[in-house]
Amino acid sequence: MKWLLIFAILLSTISISRAAEESLGTKIKKGFEPSPTPSRKHRKKKTTPTPSPTPSPKQKKASPSPSPSPTPKGKSKRKKPSPSPSPATEESPSPTPAETPAPPSSGSRASGKKAWPNVSLSPDEIADYDSYPSKVRQILDAGLALTKQNLGYTYGSADPKNGGMDCSGFIYYVLKQNGFPDVPRDSSQQYVWVRKSGNFKAVVSRKEDSFELDDLKPGDLLFWRGTYNIDRDPPITHTMIYLGREKRTKKRVMVGSSDGRTYNGKQRWGVSVFDFKMPPPPTSGDAKISPVFVGYGRIPGLSED
Repeated sequence: MKWLLIFAILLSTISISRAAEESLGTKIKKGFEPSPTPSRKHRKKKTTPTPSPTPSPKQKKASPSPSPSPTPKGKSKRKKPSPSPSPATEESPSPTPAETPAPPSSGSRASGKKAWPNVSLSPDEIADYDSYPSKVRQILDAGLALTKQNLGYTYGSADPKNGGMDCSGFIYYVLKQNGFPDVPRDSSQQYVWVRKSGNFKAVVSRKEDSFELDDLKPGDLLFWRGTYNIDRDPPITHTMIYLGREKRTKKRVMVGSSDGRTYNGKQRWGVSVFDFKMPPPPTSGDAKISPVFVGYGRIPGLSED
């Protein structure tokens, strides 16, 4: 009996220990089982919020930065070429034979403009040149000699030593050198000088075969108004000396200094021979910038012998 009791006690203790071991094992398993579930939840929570805030601020910062930068550049590039054609429209009247004063600081060529070479004619190339009065030939010879010096158009100059002359400066220099000490300096006063002498012929027609040009003779002074915008009275702005007709072409020619008149349809800048043509009708409503031929007259005191 004693052994049976001892054996029974041993069996109960073993079963109790196994049960305790099993309960402890289940507890341990249960303790390990819930731990992974919250860890997964925390990973999901951490992963989901972290990517969402990082791209959103990058997209917001990237979107405003390029948008303002190209728009002003595009506007600035579009605005800059727009004023460029305006200088082109301002120079549109240049093909018409008109005088445009260059600033006194410009060189022998007016504002560096490109032009065809200046033209000179010999007396043999002018029809009936030998029959001209001696004083007229003297004046024309002096003017033609200046056309061989490659002189440009220099506003405000009346001396070939400056490398160029303006239109009235050419008249002033040539007549001063040939015995006309009272010749005025500017074209407006030269016009008044001729008008007071009573030898002026007004021209209203724009046709080159007009009867108003029947009395035109070599050595006469020619006058225009409206070749450039200036406020003066009388409004004469350009003058030259009539040469006669070219022997080869039979066309009327003149000599002087110009800022863009033509010979054979090509513009020249400076002291040269030019075609004498009646200007076309005005292309602008402003009469001050539309060249108009006013008339011609004999040089006061010029001998007809």
